[in-house]
Amino acid sequence: MSAIAFFGAVELGLVYAFVALGVYLSFRILDFPDLTVDGSFPLGAAVAAVLISGGYNPWLSTLAAMLAGALAGFATAFISIRFRILHLLASILTMIALFSVNLRVMGRPNVALLNEDTVLTPFYRFGLADYLTRPLFLLVLVAIVSALLIAFLASDLGLAMRATGANARMARAQGVRVDRHVMSGIALSNALVGLAGALFAQTNGFADVTAGTGTIVVGLAAVIVGETFMPRGRLAFAIVGCILGSVLYRLAIQLALNLDVLGLQASDLNLISALLVLATLVLPRLRKSRRASA
Repeated sequence: MSAIAFFGAVELGLVYAFVALGVYLSFRILDFPDLTVDGSFPLGAAVAAVLISGGYNPWLSTLAAMLAGALAGFATAFISIRFRILHLLASILTMIALFSVNLRVMGRPNVALLNEDTVLTPFYRFGLADYLTRPLFLLVLVAIVSALLIAFLASDLGLAMRATGANARMARAQGVRVDRHVMSGIALSNALVGLAGALFAQTNGFADVTAGTGTIVVGLAAVIVGETFMPRGRLAFAIVGCILGSVLYRLAIQLALNLDVLGLQASDLNLISALLVLATLVLPRLRKSRRASA
């Protein structure tokens, strides 16, 4: 694997680390299986790309992408809670609707950003190679967002949200407004995914309406891989595990694609992803069964 391919995989892994954090928040904290991310990821990319190409500030465009993702997540939670619809079905309905919304936002299937200023543009002047500048910038941004997320989840509001996911009935008995915390949590989750979409568009130079296909698989894989390598029990370890899992997942895919002996091609990406996720799910169970038999 060349240096450019390695840092390219790290870069993509750091972009999807925001997806992993969002998925961790919905699946692990709130116990709310949410497939909206397959729609909110390209939504964030679409909103950021359209605003940037329209001459707006890249940071404000990225913030607008986060807001759009938050609205998508809120819509899913509202449909599920207000109309008593199963969360998986509610998220699927929102995801399907977002495909048309994304087309409306972009006005066409894709938008190019190759000649536009992005949030990365000022950092290219530091003299580092482009393939080093992007992952370093993303690493700093991931660290900042992760620290803010840990601080939020450790606050009174965050503890109430965690209690909602752990035992909604008990939390309601303690006076916690469960429905409000689910809505705000899913909105925050998809805001992080929208941020990932905006950064994906700016680092890759385009936004595409199909960019969200399989996003939920990537996010879940990152969370599961991170839980495999990091000790459980502490929130900070879980957050770091999401980031580490996202990067390792992308490196594993890049390594598999670069092994000529396997004869894999870029078209086999979904197959590789499915096999990696299956391996991360099966291996820990095999270890437990061997320990139990021993």
